[in-house]
Amino acid sequence: MSPKSRVTPATPVETADLPRIGVGMLGYNFMGKAHSNAYRKIPHIFWPPTARIRLVAICGRTESAVAEAARRYGYEGYYTDWRDLVADEEVTILDNVAWHNVHADPCVAAAEHGKHVLCEKPLAVTAAEAKRMLDAVGKAGVKHMVSFNYRFAPAVRLAREIIERGYLGRLHNVRIRYLQDHQANPLKPLPFKMPEGKSGVLLGLGSHVIDMARFLVGEPRAVSGFLTTFNRQRPASDGSGRLVDVTDDDSFVATVEFQNGVVGTLEASYVCSGRKNHLTWEVNGVKGSLSWDLEDLNRLHVFLEGDSKIEGVTGFEDVLVTESHHPYHQHWWPFGHILGWEHLHTNLIQHFVNAVARDQPVGEYAATFEDGYKAAVIGDAIEESSRTGRRVEISYDF
Repeated sequence: MSPKSRVTPATPVETADLPRIGVGMLGYNFMGKAHSNAYRKIPHIFWPPTARIRLVAICGRTESAVAEAARRYGYEGYYTDWRDLVADEEVTILDNVAWHNVHADPCVAAAEHGKHVLCEKPLAVTAAEAKRMLDAVGKAGVKHMVSFNYRFAPAVRLAREIIERGYLGRLHNVRIRYLQDHQANPLKPLPFKMPEGKSGVLLGLGSHVIDMARFLVGEPRAVSGFLTTFNRQRPASDGSGRLVDVTDDDSFVATVEFQNGVVGTLEASYVCSGRKNHLTWEVNGVKGSLSWDLEDLNRLHVFLEGDSKIEGVTGFEDVLVTESHHPYHQHWWPFGHILGWEHLHTNLIQHFVNAVARDQPVGEYAATFEDGYKAAVIGDAIEESSRTGRRVEISYDF
């Protein structure tokens, strides 16, 4: 049986007045898969679209691998030198998902070529490098954003709105921790080749923790921190059995004093056995508290003084953040149909594409390069505190 009538598929959308946005991606592994999936999903979820998205080219150093990634993810072509990628006139957005030490130079060059820039976290390995990136996008007048994807979890965004509306009253405390276990066993080789340049948990997970603290409760005034490396040697990832030195930190903890009087603790570790991707936080105020767990990311745990629905019963209530009036859910599934980790990237990348297509500001709920720079300043301060044993005040170079 033939269909009653035939239509041209709506993707790509053949509408002359929609701006065309060409994506050039630097990097193709874990985050390359996540971001590519998000670009392809946008027109299915966010309708009507604000732009026609083309996956122009993807870039990586190993030609056979990047060519396969281009075929797998649906890019029109590939490069093995990022300089060629940022010079491509068909590329509107550089999406940099490469390792930490390959963020600065390509992003600066892309801005100088007039490209809008989306960069994975951490923005850079040092605050000085992050400031160079911030200055470059500011001078070029391009859109810029850091991929702090947890800002785009509906429950996290709802928590921010609850805090902004004053429902918790004056804030007292914040506790944030991010725990994983892939380096817990010192006899087990790392699951990846040790990258060149500075790395470690303060950059890898701590950048998320720092950004979440700023997003929820505000700017820090001073930090005291401690970094350590529990497993200073482990077998090499090449299977040879030889031991290699590990110099990057695998655990950190910091206490933070915020400008609004809040006190907090920040923590991250790669050596917590049994913890796979355990990001949790809690915020306490005079009139209530909020808590959230990435491993149950659709629920926000809420306590508001005097707001219990049951007479005489007090305690936290679990809010399933999947109603159509909750953040982002007007675009997704019916109530009770939960989102997963990958969908946070779809929300994030749609936000950036929309800002580029409509020439709208990227902030305040998304993280710009200014937020990435501030996270780097705080990270450097925690590292300095650990090195010197002193409390370090936070100061931004503006």
